[in-house]
Amino acid sequence: MNLQDKKIAIIGLGYVGLPLAVEFAKKYLVIGFDISHTRVNELNAGHDSTLEVSDDNLQSVLNKGTQKGLYLSCTNDDLKKCNVFIVTVPTPVDKNNRPILTPLIKASETIGRYLKKDDVVIYESTVYPGVTEDECVPVLERVSGLIFNKDFYAGYSPERINPGDKKHTVTKIKKVTAGSTSEIGVLVDNLYSSIITAGTHLAPTIKVAEAAKVIENAQRDINIAFVNELAKIFNKLDIDTHAVLEAAATKWNFLPFKPGLVGGHCIGVDPYYLAQKAQEVGYHPEIILAGRRLNDSMGEYVATEVLKLMVQNEIPVKSAKVLLLGITFKENCPDIRNTKAIDVYRTLKSFHMDVEVHDPWASSEEVYHEYGIEIIRSIENKRYDAIIHAVSHKEFSELDLKALKNNRAIVYDVKGSLNSKEVNKRL
Repeated sequence: MNLQDKKIAIIGLGYVGLPLAVEFAKKYLVIGFDISHTRVNELNAGHDSTLEVSDDNLQSVLNKGTQKGLYLSCTNDDLKKCNVFIVTVPTPVDKNNRPILTPLIKASETIGRYLKKDDVVIYESTVYPGVTEDECVPVLERVSGLIFNKDFYAGYSPERINPGDKKHTVTKIKKVTAGSTSEIGVLVDNLYSSIITAGTHLAPTIKVAEAAKVIENAQRDINIAFVNELAKIFNKLDIDTHAVLEAAATKWNFLPFKPGLVGGHCIGVDPYYLAQKAQEVGYHPEIILAGRRLNDSMGEYVATEVLKLMVQNEIPVKSAKVLLLGITFKENCPDIRNTKAIDVYRTLKSFHMDVEVHDPWASSEEVYHEYGIEIIRSIENKRYDAIIHAVSHKEFSELDLKALKNNRAIVYDVKGSLNSKEVNKRL
């Protein structure tokens, strides 16, 4: 298949799919497909509410012509004209932290209805090793009636999107690629090489590429869990954790991780995918799950530390007015998926505190729909007994904390990025 003959379908237009679709649309004809009519209508109007793609960049590729450009759709039949399908749907976990493959299976079923001879299906969603060939490909075969690696082929190229990061955008991050045969591996690699300026790395098999992705975030999760544990230890020793890390970072090979709340759709989720596969083959992953348990406990730990500070400052806990600065899972990003700031909120509410959430980046509608919380847009002329800096949005560095504090009020800095003279304690 010649590169110029490719008509690409991107299945799923979220934080991963949309930036990829926009870049491919600069060189190819791309059908951006999503089951959400609201999302497609928003994008067709030229705006991306995730803020991953600027309005100018999006509008520059919309409906440009027959040879290249982005066409957005909710209509399944629009997929019939494509010969390369790239799946970028989410892969979450359930309440028991078990992988949910339903979005992948549903996407595979949809593609299977339009799959033709010599078509290629590439998955970008984070999975444990084996999902592409053992779970998704059989669905494609069953629905299409075609034979894998004879009539159609598969590839895997794990997403590496970092939401809110305007420096490391999709084309500037080296891309791992893989194919179900050596020839298809080269084809997939060439396809991505045509838009990825940072270069590509062709893995020998799909399973290797799947494993490489899932350990990226597991590694970060474990490293953050280590410094979170250090923060708990140094707190008991009355030592400033951030000062310790700053001193240790003077060694050339020290890894500069910081303590904090670990949420989002990657670091807080992906290790469970690797753990699931490990347990299926009879191995219990000690370190991976220990890191997850520690990081998942940090929201409650932060809330408990705030309670201790309030008691030490003789601030009545019941009905105390508390300001939680930030509800998104990371700074300068509207993404609220799997945010651990919600754990701080819920723990404080369980002590009958009056907790208000202020976040200039989060969507009020999304926060209310997902968590039942009405965030406040203005904190002017308000006073609080406790202020928790949970997310380092750039706007928060400009706040006059003194103007927001009641008598004896405390400030707890989860991120350790505020002026140390203005806070009572840092994580």
